[in-house]
Amino acid sequence: MRFPGRRKYKHYFPVEQKDPVSNKIDTDVLLKHPYVVGIDQTIVDIEADVSQELLDQFSLKVGQSQLVAPDLAEKLYEYLLEQKLITDQHAGGTIGNTLHNYSVLADDRSVLYGVMSKNIQVGNYAYRYLCNTSSKVDLQQLQPVDGAIGRAFTLITPDGERTFAIDSGVMNKLTPDFINEDLIKNASAFVISAYFTRCTGDDTLDKATLQAIEYANKHNVPVVLSLGTRFVIEEKPQWWRDFIKQHVQIIAMNEDEAEALVGSNDPLIACERMLELVDLVLCTAGPVGLYMAGYTDEKYKRETQRPLLPSSISEFNRYEFSRPLSRAVCDKPIKIYSYIAPYMGGPEKITNTNGAGDGALAALLHDIAAIDYHRMNVPESSKHVVPALTYSSLAQICKYANRVSFEVLSQSSPRLSKGLPEREDNLESAYWH
Repeated sequence: MRFPGRRKYKHYFPVEQKDPVSNKIDTDVLLKHPYVVGIDQTIVDIEADVSQELLDQFSLKVGQSQLVAPDLAEKLYEYLLEQKLITDQHAGGTIGNTLHNYSVLADDRSVLYGVMSKNIQVGNYAYRYLCNTSSKVDLQQLQPVDGAIGRAFTLITPDGERTFAIDSGVMNKLTPDFINEDLIKNASAFVISAYFTRCTGDDTLDKATLQAIEYANKHNVPVVLSLGTRFVIEEKPQWWRDFIKQHVQIIAMNEDEAEALVGSNDPLIACERMLELVDLVLCTAGPVGLYMAGYTDEKYKRETQRPLLPSSISEFNRYEFSRPLSRAVCDKPIKIYSYIAPYMGGPEKITNTNGAGDGALAALLHDIAAIDYHRMNVPESSKHVVPALTYSSLAQICKYANRVSFEVLSQSSPRLSKGLPEREDNLESAYWH
């Protein structure tokens, strides 16, 4: 955990000078570490350069995304291997990406629930999944299964057209009895995506996820939901609103998913409406930037030192220097909001848009775990007078999440290979709330 313990990146997490208790911390002897848990569909993204003839041979429709049967996927994979057409194989999955990035940023443990093929060959898709996942991610909770994990083929023809073939394999076969209640009970957060509902036939991932959610709700562990894609949400928006209100405390979404769920294409209004369902909201809005919304108590509010921003909610960022709280613990809850434009205007060249939201969520999870880390090791600190959900203010989390998103957009993979760079001279000076 790089803050408030081992702070290697002081630009993002400057040492707190005002708290004499915090300053007494000897980070070499701290032994208590929090962790986050998530459930995901274990899937590998496989990219290959192919000809039109190959697409015809496997009856694949050009430029479309299509589900394929496991036997066809296996034949396709073997053919691509034999002809040496594969250009890249890397681990995917919304929650898998998020936990990997969390562990890279925090330099600490996360736990992934899912499935993994019993028989793994060096170099194949399952092997690549393991290789592309941080060693800090605990994969011992992957349930061994017979068969292939999920495979998402991206087949690129000479004209640059991309054709997608997806085989779910056995990625939805996680069973409820494999979920450990104690592991969920002691987590700082439990993270899921809306994709868990995409189960058919004898799939059991949905049942396993609901079992884990039950444990999290029972032990007051924050349930964090990543909406994943608007197409899943718009199929049954009322069902999702009811589900979220009953089971979820924190939500991560983009502007399209927000519109599908609450009916507004204004990210700020969507965040306001989401606060009727959850305690904390993270909304990425592409080139527009990033929004957050939450609650604080009237007596703990802190006014911003930055200019007040005009928008659909007047001066919405007035209390962005406040730390977010659960609405239930507030005597007089007030809504707080923050916004940040893309870091340095965004990358000059966006290599990959996949995973930017997952990166932002990883930063938020890091801050949520950080308050638990501090609470475990310095319980008498003045930091804990306020029963906050996070270690930092809403504005500071926005800044961190925005910076991580930039890093993901600047590379070809949704998974960070290393933490954030050291402080750069052209960055604005950090503030710490």
